[in-house]
Amino acid sequence: MTLKIGIIGCGGIANGKHMPALKEVAEAKLVSFCDTIPERAQKAKEEFGTSAATVYTDFREMLKKEDLDLVHICTPNDSHSLISVSAMEAGCHVMCEKPMAKTSIQAMEMLEASKRTGMKLTIGYQNRFRTDSRYLHQICEEDALGNIYFAKAHAIRRRAVPTWGVFLDEEAQGGGPLIDIGTHALDLTLWMMNNYKPKYVVGNTYHELSQTQNAANAWGPWKPEKFTVEDSAFGYIVMENGASIFLESSWALNSLDTKEAKTTLMGTKGGADMNSGLTINGEDHSLLYEKQIELQAGGVDFYDEAGEKPEVLEAQSFINAILNDSEPIVKPEEAYIVTRILEAIYESAKTGKPVYIEHE
Repeated sequence: MTLKIGIIGCGGIANGKHMPALKEVAEAKLVSFCDTIPERAQKAKEEFGTSAATVYTDFREMLKKEDLDLVHICTPNDSHSLISVSAMEAGCHVMCEKPMAKTSIQAMEMLEASKRTGMKLTIGYQNRFRTDSRYLHQICEEDALGNIYFAKAHAIRRRAVPTWGVFLDEEAQGGGPLIDIGTHALDLTLWMMNNYKPKYVVGNTYHELSQTQNAANAWGPWKPEKFTVEDSAFGYIVMENGASIFLESSWALNSLDTKEAKTTLMGTKGGADMNSGLTINGEDHSLLYEKQIELQAGGVDFYDEAGEKPEVLEAQSFINAILNDSEPIVKPEEAYIVTRILEAIYESAKTGKPVYIEHE
C-alpha cells in the first residue's frame, strides 16, 4: 500500500531532508506540493513528484481539494500549529518539522487535535534515528547506565548562523539556536533518560555576538539589524525525580568545544557521551573502563556499511506507524515537553527567575 503525501513548505528543510527521504520510501507517493512562492512548489513537483502531482500556494486549498493520507509540514515555527491542526481535521496524518510549535499552547493544540481526530502526529527529530542514538537508547532501556541523574544536552556551533529564510526573525521562529538546534539535543537527552517530568527551569539567553559587523560565518556575514533572536542560550532543568540536565546551545560562540545534537549521560551504573563517536564508561571489578562503540561495519576496502540515513529511517518509521496503526517513535506528548522546557528557558531568561512547570 502507498500513502498519498503532500508537502507544505518547499524550502530548505523540505529539499534537504523531507522530500529526498520520502523519495527513497517505497510506500510514499508525493502527489501535492504547497508553498507561498509558486516557483518553489513547482520545482519540488518536477524534482520529487509524480507527473500528475498538483501545486498550490494556499495550504487550505490543498487540504480541501486533495485526498491526502499524510502531510509533511516544513514551514516556519509560528505556522506549525495552525497547519497541523487544519491537516488533522481534514483527515491527514501529520509529520511536522521540529520544533513542535513556537509556544506550548500551540503545541497543546496540536496534541489535542491528534487525540480528537484520531490522526497520528509526529515531530521531525531525525537524530533519534542515527546509529549511535539507537544503540545508546537501547542500552538505556536495558538499564546499562542505571538511574541517569545528570545529563548534558549539546548544541554548540562556533560560527554557523543560518542567514536565509526567517531563522533570525523572533516573531516567526520564537527564538534562535535554542529553539532551532537546542531542541534536537534536548529531545535526545530526554529520550535517553525516558524522563518527561520537568519540575523547574532556569535559563539565560545572550545577544553578545549578534551585532558583529561583517562576521565570520559558515554561510556568510549576517545583517545585525535583522538578528532579533539570541546568539546563544543555556538552561538548567531539574526533573521531578531530582535528575538534572544542562542544555547549551549557540550559533555563534567563542568556543572550540563544538558539538551538535549530542548528549552526555551520567548514571548510577555507567555513563555515555557522543563527543568522539560513542563512548560508554563505568567501573568493573574495582577498575574503571571506557568502551568505544564501533558504529560502522566496514571490514573490506571496497565495502563499508554505514547504515541507512536517519531521515530515511524517520520517514519510513512514521509511514510504518500509519500502515500498522502503531505509535510513532517520536510521540507528540514527548515533543510537547521539549517545547514546554524551551519556552520556560526563554521565560526564565526574560524574568531572571526560575520557571516551575506544572503537570496535569
